[in-house]
Amino acid sequence: MSGLAETPISAKEGGNLYKKRSLPVSESCSKRVKINEMSAEEKISNFSLVNPNSNGIKMSSTSMNKPGVTAKKLIIKNFKSKPNLPDNYQETTWSKLREAVVAIQTSKSIAYSLEELYQAVENMCSHKMASQLYVNLTNLVEAHVKANIEQFLSESMDRQVFLKRMDDCWRAHCRQMIMIRSIFLYLDRTYVLQNPSIHSIWDMGLDLFRHHIAMNTLVQTRTVDGLLLLIERERGGDSVDISLLKSLLRMLSDLQIYQEAFEHKFLQATERLYAAEGQRLMRELAVPEYLAHVEKRLKEENDRLLHYLDPSTKWQLVVVVERQLLGEHVAGILGKGLAALLDAPRLHDLATLYTLFSRVKDGLAELCHHFNGYIKKKGRTIVIEPERDKTMVTELLDFKEQLDHVVNTCFQRNDKFIYSMREAFEFFINQRQNKPAELIAKFVDLKLRAGNKEATEEELERLLDKIMVLFRFIHGKDVFEAFYKKDLAKRLLVGKSASVDAEKSMLSKLKQECGGGFTCKLEGMFKDMELSKDINITYKQVNGTDSRYRIIGEFSMSYYILLLYKYYITQRMVAFGNKELQVSLFQALVLLLFNDGDNLSFEDIKVSTNIEEGELRRTLQSLACGKARVLSKAPRGRDVQDLDHFSFNADFTNKLFRIKINQIQMKETSEEQKATEERVFQDRQYQIDAAIVRVMKMRKALSHNLLISELYNQLKFPVKPSDLKKRIESLIDRDYMERDKDNPNQYNYVA
Repeated sequence: MSGLAETPISAKEGGNLYKKRSLPVSESCSKRVKINEMSAEEKISNFSLVNPNSNGIKMSSTSMNKPGVTAKKLIIKNFKSKPNLPDNYQETTWSKLREAVVAIQTSKSIAYSLEELYQAVENMCSHKMASQLYVNLTNLVEAHVKANIEQFLSESMDRQVFLKRMDDCWRAHCRQMIMIRSIFLYLDRTYVLQNPSIHSIWDMGLDLFRHHIAMNTLVQTRTVDGLLLLIERERGGDSVDISLLKSLLRMLSDLQIYQEAFEHKFLQATERLYAAEGQRLMRELAVPEYLAHVEKRLKEENDRLLHYLDPSTKWQLVVVVERQLLGEHVAGILGKGLAALLDAPRLHDLATLYTLFSRVKDGLAELCHHFNGYIKKKGRTIVIEPERDKTMVTELLDFKEQLDHVVNTCFQRNDKFIYSMREAFEFFINQRQNKPAELIAKFVDLKLRAGNKEATEEELERLLDKIMVLFRFIHGKDVFEAFYKKDLAKRLLVGKSASVDAEKSMLSKLKQECGGGFTCKLEGMFKDMELSKDINITYKQVNGTDSRYRIIGEFSMSYYILLLYKYYITQRMVAFGNKELQVSLFQALVLLLFNDGDNLSFEDIKVSTNIEEGELRRTLQSLACGKARVLSKAPRGRDVQDLDHFSFNADFTNKLFRIKINQIQMKETSEEQKATEERVFQDRQYQIDAAIVRVMKMRKALSHNLLISELYNQLKFPVKPSDLKKRIESLIDRDYMERDKDNPNQYNYVA
């Protein structure tokens, strides 16, 4: 049939045809039918304005408005009555219309022009034949639709052939209803609009197709099963006819049976497919490959929504895929692969993991929980193992930097992950009491000591900032303070500080973090050094070069001791032949012994100088084992032993006249470390006592549990309940407080 387009038409397009299209024409028509509907104004203009006294002669509005013309009463004259129709007009006209509809349905040429057919419909409607005309048209269309059902009832038909035939039938039906509606448009715009209880011609055609074909149990089952089979094959990677899928699914949507006939079964099939696939691939694939597969599947399903599925399916479809491939395997994915992804770290895969888990209910919460557990487990391993003490701080800094990069790059700087990371660091770094604080202090000492060429000033500043991050996690900050203060004193006294600016920068960071009370003693060290420098300058100005020792001939120790006490001099010059040696007090005392003897044992030197054994070993090591070896040691070796002997080195040479012999920076001894720890412990006891007295003085009476709770809130270092109990007992013994006579679990303050 000519004049009919092959493009499929939707219900919406068909229902609004009069807004979008001109009327289609047959090959026999030489021109298009133009339909003009009269507006209210046009109808009024067709009425005659007559003067009843002038025998019906019309008067124009122009003549009425002429000057001097007396206004006369006007009346509206009705149209002439409709002409009478032949007795058989309805039957003859319907026969003509019926012939045209059948020609459209059978794809044959129409014997009449569309203009003639349209005028016939208008005439019938104008003469109150619209109701019967609508019934006749409905019956005619229904008969044709019923006849089409037979081609779909063959049980031996191939599914692909069945779907193609169904698509052809649907497309043909749409084309036919468009053409039929164009002929009966006047009926659609008058009678149908005046009777809301009946369908428009387009909707009537859809309703008949739905009722007699699409809702047929056998036809619907075969259609839906065929569609599901095509989708399953496409999901499996096979090539299928996408246009056929799109057309038939659009048909179900237009017939308003998409949800009840197709969507429910489709979602069930999808759930079964991905449930089995998820279980299988979780066993077969590593986590990165599995995540890539999930990402690929989600993209494929989104493409299906774009290409042929109804948009209303989107939310339910995505939820099914995410639940079966992700939601059901959250714990498995995290337990199987998160640690490996973080260890590498595999940033792209971690970003994919975060993005996918953000689509699943509680997915990010589970990821954050496992992330926290990973940090605690790995961090505790670094802190707890004593064999890693030498590298602990470096490993912690690297670990923190790596995790920061992961959170910023992969986890979109999510606040929950940032807080979780901080909590995890604070947890594991305090699992080993005091040691991390001590090692961080020693690490700072190493970086601030002279001779450290590893970093520029800018790099050192950044490193100190990173160290302060670790410092914030430490509960026992008083331990850090004790070791830092001891190391700072050594650096200042022996001139081993790499940079005064770096020292003051670190002090400023500590003050900002902990307050002025924490750093007041440390700041006092710098003031003492400035004072000592001023005193030395003043002494030199008064006494000239006498401020330096020159040991030539007889030696008078009392004179120099007097000078030491008077001017606080820690450095002096020793004449060595024609050389001057700049040495410390202990080094000078040892060298002076060789004025009276050439060969001395370690024990002899120890008895003569009465220097503490550790300091004496370090002093002899600097004189006999360093770069400027003014003494010889037997036997040779780096360390000083009890049986070693020392002699004057007559072969010593150096191109410089004035030679500075540096003091050896020996490693901290276990005794020194224990002494520092003991001082920290003693300071903590004083702080606990002060806190107990402060609380009891304010509260007067308090139960044991409430007192312990209050102390935990006030004390800034970790403490055990047993330690608090000991201090309470001590204060009771010293009459600062007493147990209540009636309630032994309550304490009273003794004023």
